[in-house]
Amino acid sequence: MPRLVEHMEEALVSRWLYDDGDEISKGEEIVEIETDKATTAIESEFEGTLRILAEEGATVAVGAPLAEVGASHAESPEPEIVSESSPAATFSSRAAESDAPAAPAGIPVVSAGAATSPSTAPPASSSNGSGRIVASPVARRMAREHGLDLASLAPERASRRILKDDVVRALREPPPAAEPPAAAPAAPAAGEAAGSATLQELSRTQQLIARRMTESASTIPDFAVAAEVDMSGCVELRSRLKAAAEADVVQPSYNDMIVKAVASALRAFPRANASYRDGRLEMHSRVNVGVAVAAEEALVVPTVFDADLASLGTIARRTRELSQRVRDGHIAPAELAGGTFTVSNLGMYGVSHFTAVINPPQAAILAVGAIEKRAVVRGDELCVRPMMTINLISDHRILYGAEAARFVAKVRALLEDPWAILL
Repeated sequence: MPRLVEHMEEALVSRWLYDDGDEISKGEEIVEIETDKATTAIESEFEGTLRILAEEGATVAVGAPLAEVGASHAESPEPEIVSESSPAATFSSRAAESDAPAAPAGIPVVSAGAATSPSTAPPASSSNGSGRIVASPVARRMAREHGLDLASLAPERASRRILKDDVVRALREPPPAAEPPAAAPAAPAAGEAAGSATLQELSRTQQLIARRMTESASTIPDFAVAAEVDMSGCVELRSRLKAAAEADVVQPSYNDMIVKAVASALRAFPRANASYRDGRLEMHSRVNVGVAVAAEEALVVPTVFDADLASLGTIARRTRELSQRVRDGHIAPAELAGGTFTVSNLGMYGVSHFTAVINPPQAAILAVGAIEKRAVVRGDELCVRPMMTINLISDHRILYGAEAARFVAKVRALLEDPWAILL
């Protein structure tokens, strides 16, 4: 299991792209790994026969083995899954059998208890002696997909291990006669007025969001500073860029302009680009702006690195690419790390104003509302202008009220005179 991002300790084996025993080539993607941030395909560094050690659904620590490639089955006995009680798979070697060779150096062997003598082990049972079913990862997956009970299968080999062939054979056999259905249990008494409830498990990404948002709400003393921005200059700039650009050129959105203005303001106010860790401030040398993107039943924040140095056109192309990869589920973990500030825009949903939750350990997050035509006073005259509300939520341990207000004023000034962000 590789370490895909900083502070990663473990990851979930999401899906094997090849079956146990398949021949694979160096550089081929063989398994998909799901971290708290994203799902990533891992390539093989070798070529040869694949032997899966960690089945799908197993949670594996960084550095622990996922599979072997190229090892001979005669020289390296196939490990056995002996426990289903934990998300992480536990393995045992067939070296406990008298006629099986010992595992070679480098192959982790975890004993499941005292070895069972071949002469006393029941030949037709698939149990390892402790009541647990011994089966290959592929056999387990096939049985799960077809609703087969592994305990009902009788392997045909002395190892008493259920393999893919055993499952295939069971699927070809006619099903046993169905028993008459048991009497349905009595319906439970009517509950509260809300009616019955259906439990829904959270994905790893949703679990991460829940943990981090709880951490933010319970540990960060936050406060908000809001301002109204006249977006007339941005509307005019976007109109001119559209007219001057070629048809296939990515056009900057209003959110791209906001990201660029925020990045320029962060360079002028370095404390807003800092983090709070262990009672100290970390002043970051790079300005990396995270852009919140709504994914399927989750919120993902990819990072625009060095946004203060990037042109408006570069930011536009980068945010399009990142947003598309988030929605396709192909975002890389490295593209979700390293953010020093976050912009969350709900204006496209018609939201005028909202309060976002800080993404720890960042100093602040900017909540952006919709651009709306409002009546405003300019000089002594009442006029209609495209207005937008921005709301900065800050960690009071890093930013104080006056500095947060000056930061918001800087962002507003850049957006009201956006030609400066093109320089």
